[in-house]
Amino acid sequence: MVLVSAARDYINRMLQDISGMKVLVLDSQTVSVVSVAYTQSELLKKEVFLVELIDSISKSKESMSHLKAIYFLRPTSENIQYVRRQLASPRFGEYHLFFSNILKDTQIHILADSDEQEVVQQVQEFYADFIAVDPFHFTLNIPSNHMYMLPAVVDPPQLQQFCDCAVDGISAVFLALKRRPVVRYQRTSDIAKRIAHEVSKLMYQQESGLFDFRRTEVSPLLLIVDRRDDPVTPLLNQWTYQAMVHELMGIQDNKADLRSFGKIPKDQQEIVLSSEQDAFFKANMHENFGDIGINIKRMVDEFQQLARSNQNIQTIEDMAKFVDNYPEYRKMHGNVSKHVTLVTEMSRIVEERKLMMVSETEQELACNGGQVAAFEAVTNLLNNENVSDMDRLRLVMLYALRYEKESPVQLMQLFNKLAAQSPKYKPGLVQFLLKQAGVDKRTGDLFGNRDLLNIARNMARGLKGVENVYTQHQPLLFQTMESIIKGRLRDVDYPSVGNHFQQGRPQEVIIFIVGGTTYEESRSVALQNATNAGIRFILGGSVILNSRRFLKDLEEAQRIARTSSSVV
Repeated sequence: MVLVSAARDYINRMLQDISGMKVLVLDSQTVSVVSVAYTQSELLKKEVFLVELIDSISKSKESMSHLKAIYFLRPTSENIQYVRRQLASPRFGEYHLFFSNILKDTQIHILADSDEQEVVQQVQEFYADFIAVDPFHFTLNIPSNHMYMLPAVVDPPQLQQFCDCAVDGISAVFLALKRRPVVRYQRTSDIAKRIAHEVSKLMYQQESGLFDFRRTEVSPLLLIVDRRDDPVTPLLNQWTYQAMVHELMGIQDNKADLRSFGKIPKDQQEIVLSSEQDAFFKANMHENFGDIGINIKRMVDEFQQLARSNQNIQTIEDMAKFVDNYPEYRKMHGNVSKHVTLVTEMSRIVEERKLMMVSETEQELACNGGQVAAFEAVTNLLNNENVSDMDRLRLVMLYALRYEKESPVQLMQLFNKLAAQSPKYKPGLVQFLLKQAGVDKRTGDLFGNRDLLNIARNMARGLKGVENVYTQHQPLLFQTMESIIKGRLRDVDYPSVGNHFQQGRPQEVIIFIVGGTTYEESRSVALQNATNAGIRFILGGSVILNSRRFLKDLEEAQRIARTSSSVV
């Protein structure tokens, strides 16, 4: 509940201390913050009768002096100007201004000067500048996520905006948790180093008083790493519930949008998947697809039994009991329909795209050696007309990442075959990925074939066999967490910023992945926290990736890099 609780506490404090009918005014970022932490019915209970976006409310002139306006916004220059203009001709009876991060002195002066009619009752900083999708997983939803891939020579203004958003979000998390960490970063990543230094400067110099919390025996650790150190995880098909929904359909702010998927009932076209609001999802979000089907069947059977008992209404007492249980009955009906719809649609996609066949080869590429067999398997799938262009591209990328040094001739053959059979394939994209995240660029032991301990672990796993061939992959993050737990995170690979060093093993660790997290990594963090009582991990990133988003970011970065090089 750590991150979700922190966000909820801020929203509670905003809403409960202001009595009467309220309008809640948000921006495109804070609407995500609120929507994952609070339901519409909870907002109504707090007398919030209207929710508006700051840019749309600016266009309206209608007076609503009977409402008290609660603004919850990021402290951007654009938002400050919106508020300034709205205070010039107030539409609401009172204005309560809350900002999700640190306000600059100049911004405070602008707001003070703008309140000529003295309608502003308070201005406060509530540090919820992050989207708490799960108790130990947050995202920043940075739109220009591809910026982290740009070469060092290309430094457009948007790259600084990306860094600023990352710094703001990370600092807000630590302000919400009331902690000041030791900051470490991945040495081979310029962008991770840049963000780490800016975060440290903010916490230890610019706003040191704000971060001067009660010291813990061992400082928390903030580790900033680069997505390109593990490009395999976002390229793989997923077979656990939450990760699979995001891979096949997409999840945004804990909602799955099914409007473009076949004949979906109207009330099921947007599905909320929140571990805080849905007990079945909470219990099953990390279970594999086969077990989900069994568990949904059990839930359907329980619902049918409840429905049959409700048909036996013979007395007034039976009727009263049914009325009392009706809200729970409706909720259970909605839950059953929701999860049956999701699993039915995912089963259809799996069959249509032959994903079980594709995924088996993906897992072999990610987890096991054998270049000759891998080349044959990928070639066969490229020749299979039932395999989609995107799945072909991902297979070649996984092969290239695994065998870029071992089989350049076969790799070129796969490039040519991919270009011939997938007309939508953009030439050079696999090569661009290798430039970005090839073996010479990576810090970690991605395939477990450098470090003797990892080689032995992989051999032991191979001898024992795996419980499920489709979920045998472990993200690099798992190794990183193990290294932290055992005190083996190498200073040469992950240096500290400044003179702030870790004294002993940290009990709280936030790992921030520049370029985005995945739900497979979120699952690893949740499982690690459940089994290791001595240390708590929190995972955060610039966005939450699936393979489609990862490939889109790669394409956009390639386009900008090409344009920049042609200009030079």
